[in-house]
Amino acid sequence: MLDGAAGSELHALQAPPQAAEPATPRAVTLLTVVHGWIPDVERWLLSVFTHCKADFEALVVDNSGDARMAGWMQTRAADRLRSLRLDPPLGFATAVNAGIEAAAGDICVLFDPGIELTGDAVSPLMAALSDPTVVVAGPFGIRGKGTLKEFEEDPGPDVDAIEAYCMAFRRADAQAVEGFDPKFRFYRIADIDFSFRLRDRGGRAVVVPGLPLERYAHRLWEATPAEERDRLSRRNFYRFLDRWGKREDLLVGGSRP
Repeated sequence: MLDGAAGSELHALQAPPQAAEPATPRAVTLLTVVHGWIPDVERWLLSVFTHCKADFEALVVDNSGDARMAGWMQTRAADRLRSLRLDPPLGFATAVNAGIEAAAGDICVLFDPGIELTGDAVSPLMAALSDPTVVVAGPFGIRGKGTLKEFEEDPGPDVDAIEAYCMAFRRADAQAVEGFDPKFRFYRIADIDFSFRLRDRGGRAVVVPGLPLERYAHRLWEATPAEERDRLSRRNFYRFLDRWGKREDLLVGGSRP
């Protein structure tokens, strides 16, 4: 259960306004797409309201198709909390794009709901984007191992892509590339493709190290049968290669020794 000042604010009696309604402009939108697992969403929300020091809003895109999630969201309201329910549920990329379009912040930080802030992780991400050469930033970066066919985690600072566990970007930049590719209905590789879409216009993907956050289980990965997630992941990777397979100019470098 939520408690403390942040919890009291989130337990306001009125239902949260729909994201389609006019929103108060904010410096940053903290965005998450949820597919169920209410305790994870509650943990993420509490951590955001407890630790974010910027002028923020929290925007929850409910892509669960679950009436229990919709009912739970109706009990959570605050001046800085908005929700958007997709009914019926859509593919992951399209759901993220709905959140980007509804966002009131000039900067968007996309979180997996399995992330918990343990301190002010948002201000360093916003500071990274104050550099006009940076188009996407986050704590978890990856680089191609000298090829676009294999990637590995990399500490940066410059990387090929930022993982969507936590990735920050300017809303205007996302809109300029038409957001995530809607063909990525499953979440895997969608973040790599989006990073490349942003970087293809010019700009860097950078790792912001040492952010105060915890990463818990990725529920969609765990809930998808192994054979199915492998099939969907391969399909998405082939889709990525179809578009970017000849763009080795977008690799920042080979594997580190």
